[in-house]
Amino acid sequence: MEEQVKLFGAFPSPFSYRIIWALKHKNISYEYIEEDLSNKSQHLLTYNPICKMIPILLHGGKPVVESTIILEYIEETWPQNPLFPKDPYEKAKARFWIKFGEDKNSEFYQIFHKIGEEQVKATENAKKILKIIEEQGLGDKKFFSGDTIGLIDIAFGWLAFWLEVIQEAAGVKVYEPNNFPHLQSWINNFKQVAIIKEDIPNRDAMLDYFKRRREIIVAI
Repeated sequence: MEEQVKLFGAFPSPFSYRIIWALKHKNISYEYIEEDLSNKSQHLLTYNPICKMIPILLHGGKPVVESTIILEYIEETWPQNPLFPKDPYEKAKARFWIKFGEDKNSEFYQIFHKIGEEQVKATENAKKILKIIEEQGLGDKKFFSGDTIGLIDIAFGWLAFWLEVIQEAAGVKVYEPNNFPHLQSWINNFKQVAIIKEDIPNRDAMLDYFKRRREIIVAI
Protein backbone atom coordinates (compact mmCIF):
# COMPACT_ATOMS: atom_id res chain seq x y z
CA MET A 1 0.00 0.00 0.00
CA GLU A 2 1.34 3.43 -0.97
CA GLU A 3 2.33 5.68 1.92
CA GLN A 4 0.10 8.70 2.36
CA VAL A 5 1.33 11.99 0.93
CA LYS A 6 0.18 15.35 2.27
CA LEU A 7 1.20 18.83 1.20
CA PHE A 8 0.85 21.80 3.51
CA GLY A 9 0.81 24.97 1.44
CA ALA A 10 -0.64 28.46 1.26
CA PHE A 11 -2.08 30.80 -1.34
CA PRO A 12 -0.49 32.52 -3.14
CA SER A 13 2.91 30.98 -2.38
CA PRO A 14 4.92 30.06 -5.51
CA PHE A 15 6.82 27.58 -3.36
CA SER A 16 3.64 25.60 -2.77
CA TYR A 17 2.90 25.46 -6.48
CA ARG A 18 6.37 24.08 -7.18
CA ILE A 19 5.52 21.01 -5.14
CA ILE A 20 2.04 20.67 -6.64
CA TRP A 21 3.50 20.70 -10.16
CA ALA A 22 6.19 18.14 -9.31
CA LEU A 23 3.72 15.76 -7.66
CA LYS A 24 1.36 16.09 -10.63
CA HIS A 25 4.22 15.40 -13.03
CA LYS A 26 5.02 12.21 -11.14
CA ASN A 27 1.32 11.20 -10.97
CA ILE A 28 1.47 11.07 -7.17
CA SER A 29 -1.83 11.28 -5.31
CA TYR A 30 -1.70 13.67 -2.37
CA GLU A 31 -3.88 15.58 0.05
CA TYR A 32 -3.49 19.36 -0.04
CA ILE A 33 -3.90 21.26 3.23
CA GLU A 34 -4.21 25.05 3.02
CA GLU A 35 -2.45 26.92 5.82
CA ASP A 36 -3.32 30.35 7.18
CA LEU A 37 0.11 31.89 7.67
CA SER A 38 -1.33 34.60 9.93
CA ASN A 39 -2.60 31.84 12.23
CA LYS A 40 -0.29 28.87 11.75
CA SER A 41 -1.68 25.48 12.65
CA GLN A 42 -0.17 23.19 15.24
CA HIS A 43 0.58 20.75 12.43
CA LEU A 44 2.76 23.33 10.67
CA LEU A 45 4.59 24.23 13.89
CA THR A 46 5.13 20.56 14.70
CA TYR A 47 6.31 19.46 11.26
CA ASN A 48 8.53 22.50 10.64
CA PRO A 49 9.50 23.76 14.11
CA ILE A 50 12.67 25.55 12.93
CA CYS A 51 11.47 27.69 9.98
CA LYS A 52 7.74 27.47 10.74
CA MET A 53 6.94 27.92 7.05
CA ILE A 54 5.32 26.16 4.13
CA PRO A 55 5.56 24.13 2.02
CA ILE A 56 5.80 20.93 4.00
CA LEU A 57 5.61 17.54 2.34
CA LEU A 58 4.45 14.81 4.69
CA HIS A 59 5.26 11.36 3.33
CA GLY A 60 4.40 8.36 5.46
CA GLY A 61 4.20 10.65 8.47
CA LYS A 62 7.71 12.06 7.89
CA PRO A 63 8.01 15.80 7.09
CA VAL A 64 10.28 17.23 4.39
CA VAL A 65 10.68 21.02 4.30
CA GLU A 66 12.12 23.75 2.04
CA SER A 67 10.76 23.66 -1.50
CA THR A 68 13.96 22.85 -3.42
CA ILE A 69 14.80 20.07 -0.97
CA ILE A 70 11.26 18.75 -1.36
CA LEU A 71 11.66 18.79 -5.15
CA GLU A 72 14.80 16.68 -4.96
CA TYR A 73 13.13 14.35 -2.46
CA ILE A 74 10.23 13.85 -4.87
CA GLU A 75 12.65 13.19 -7.72
CA GLU A 76 14.57 10.57 -5.73
CA THR A 77 11.54 8.93 -4.13
CA TRP A 78 9.48 8.61 -7.30
CA PRO A 79 11.89 8.09 -10.23
CA GLN A 80 9.15 7.84 -12.86
CA ASN A 81 8.85 10.77 -15.27
CA PRO A 82 12.28 12.14 -14.30
CA LEU A 83 12.74 15.88 -13.85
CA PHE A 84 16.53 15.84 -13.58
CA PRO A 85 18.77 15.08 -16.57
CA LYS A 86 20.41 11.64 -16.44
CA ASP A 87 23.86 12.93 -17.33
CA PRO A 88 25.79 13.85 -14.13
CA TYR A 89 27.20 17.03 -15.65
CA GLU A 90 23.81 18.22 -16.88
CA LYS A 91 22.34 17.36 -13.48
CA ALA A 92 25.04 19.45 -11.79
CA LYS A 93 24.22 22.37 -14.10
CA ALA A 94 20.54 22.03 -13.22
CA ARG A 95 21.37 22.13 -9.53
CA PHE A 96 23.47 25.25 -10.10
CA TRP A 97 20.64 27.16 -11.77
CA ILE A 98 18.14 26.11 -9.15
CA LYS A 99 20.52 27.37 -6.44
CA PHE A 100 21.18 30.54 -8.42
CA GLY A 101 17.45 31.19 -8.54
CA GLU A 102 17.06 30.59 -4.82
CA ASP A 103 19.97 32.90 -4.01
CA LYS A 104 18.45 35.68 -6.14
CA ASN A 105 14.77 35.31 -5.21
CA SER A 106 15.01 37.75 -2.33
CA GLU A 107 16.44 40.39 -4.66
CA PHE A 108 13.31 40.22 -6.81
CA TYR A 109 11.12 40.71 -3.79
CA GLN A 110 13.02 43.91 -3.01
CA ILE A 111 11.08 45.59 -5.83
CA PHE A 112 7.96 44.86 -3.80
CA HIS A 113 9.26 45.65 -0.33
CA LYS A 114 11.23 48.82 -1.13
CA ILE A 115 10.04 52.31 -2.01
CA GLY A 116 11.60 55.36 -3.67
CA GLU A 117 15.22 55.26 -4.77
CA GLU A 118 15.78 51.87 -3.17
CA GLN A 119 12.98 50.42 -5.29
CA VAL A 120 14.51 51.93 -8.44
CA LYS A 121 17.84 50.27 -7.63
CA ALA A 122 16.12 46.98 -6.89
CA THR A 123 14.28 47.14 -10.22
CA GLU A 124 17.50 47.63 -12.18
CA ASN A 125 19.19 44.83 -10.27
CA ALA A 126 16.29 42.46 -10.98
CA LYS A 127 16.55 43.23 -14.70
CA LYS A 128 20.23 42.30 -14.65
CA ILE A 129 19.44 38.99 -12.97
CA LEU A 130 16.74 38.23 -15.53
CA LYS A 131 19.24 38.91 -18.31
CA ILE A 132 21.69 36.42 -16.77
CA ILE A 133 18.94 33.80 -16.50
CA GLU A 134 17.86 34.38 -20.08
CA GLU A 135 21.26 34.48 -21.74
CA GLN A 136 23.30 32.04 -19.69
CA GLY A 137 20.70 29.76 -18.16
CA LEU A 138 18.02 29.42 -20.82
CA GLY A 139 19.44 30.55 -24.15
CA ASP A 140 17.32 29.47 -27.11
CA LYS A 141 16.19 26.17 -25.55
CA LYS A 142 12.50 25.34 -25.21
CA PHE A 143 12.97 24.51 -21.53
CA PHE A 144 15.99 25.04 -19.30
CA SER A 145 17.27 21.46 -19.71
CA GLY A 146 16.15 20.93 -23.30
CA ASP A 147 12.91 19.88 -24.95
CA THR A 148 10.99 18.73 -21.87
CA ILE A 149 10.08 20.34 -18.57
CA GLY A 150 12.46 19.75 -15.68
CA LEU A 151 13.20 20.83 -12.12
CA ILE A 152 14.77 24.12 -13.21
CA ASP A 153 11.56 25.08 -15.01
CA ILE A 154 9.47 24.22 -11.97
CA ALA A 155 11.83 26.16 -9.71
CA PHE A 156 11.64 29.20 -12.02
CA GLY A 157 7.90 28.76 -12.58
CA TRP A 158 7.14 31.80 -10.45
CA LEU A 159 8.54 33.97 -13.26
CA ALA A 160 5.67 32.85 -15.49
CA PHE A 161 2.90 33.90 -13.10
CA TRP A 162 4.07 35.82 -10.03
CA LEU A 163 6.55 38.36 -11.39
CA GLU A 164 3.99 40.10 -13.59
CA VAL A 165 1.56 40.41 -10.67
CA ILE A 166 4.21 41.54 -8.18
CA GLN A 167 5.55 44.25 -10.47
CA GLU A 168 2.03 45.52 -11.18
CA ALA A 169 1.23 45.65 -7.47
CA ALA A 170 4.52 47.45 -6.81
CA GLY A 171 4.03 49.91 -9.69
CA VAL A 172 7.29 49.08 -11.50
CA LYS A 173 8.36 47.39 -14.73
CA VAL A 174 10.98 44.70 -14.33
CA TYR A 175 9.93 42.25 -16.99
CA GLU A 176 8.84 43.38 -20.45
CA PRO A 177 8.45 40.62 -23.09
CA ASN A 178 10.25 42.53 -25.86
CA ASN A 179 13.35 42.87 -23.70
CA PHE A 180 13.51 39.16 -22.88
CA PRO A 181 12.43 37.21 -26.00
CA HIS A 182 13.86 33.85 -24.88
CA LEU A 183 12.22 34.10 -21.47
CA GLN A 184 8.93 35.08 -23.08
CA SER A 185 9.12 32.03 -25.36
CA TRP A 186 9.85 29.87 -22.32
CA ILE A 187 6.90 31.37 -20.41
CA ASN A 188 4.59 30.56 -23.33
CA ASN A 189 5.89 26.98 -23.47
CA PHE A 190 5.72 26.56 -19.70
CA LYS A 191 2.10 27.70 -19.53
CA GLN A 192 1.13 25.12 -22.17
CA VAL A 193 2.41 22.13 -20.17
CA ALA A 194 -0.63 20.12 -19.05
CA ILE A 195 0.30 19.83 -15.36
CA ILE A 196 0.90 23.59 -15.22
CA LYS A 197 -2.35 24.52 -16.94
CA GLU A 198 -4.28 22.31 -14.50
CA ASP A 199 -2.94 24.12 -11.43
CA ILE A 200 -2.22 27.81 -11.77
CA PRO A 201 -2.96 30.59 -9.30
CA ASN A 202 -5.88 32.90 -9.93
CA ARG A 203 -4.35 36.12 -11.23
CA ASP A 204 -7.05 38.47 -9.93
CA ALA A 205 -6.90 36.96 -6.46
CA MET A 206 -3.11 37.19 -6.46
CA LEU A 207 -3.13 40.80 -7.61
CA ASP A 208 -5.61 41.73 -4.90
CA TYR A 209 -3.48 39.97 -2.28
CA PHE A 210 -0.23 41.68 -3.30
CA LYS A 211 -1.86 45.10 -3.70
CA ARG A 212 -3.17 44.89 -0.14
CA ARG A 213 0.28 43.90 1.11
CA ARG A 214 1.89 46.71 -0.87
CA GLU A 215 -0.46 49.25 0.67
CA ILE A 216 0.69 48.16 4.13
CA ILE A 217 4.36 48.50 3.13
CA VAL A 218 3.89 52.01 1.68
CA ALA A 219 1.89 53.11 4.73
CA ILE A 220 4.61 52.17 7.19
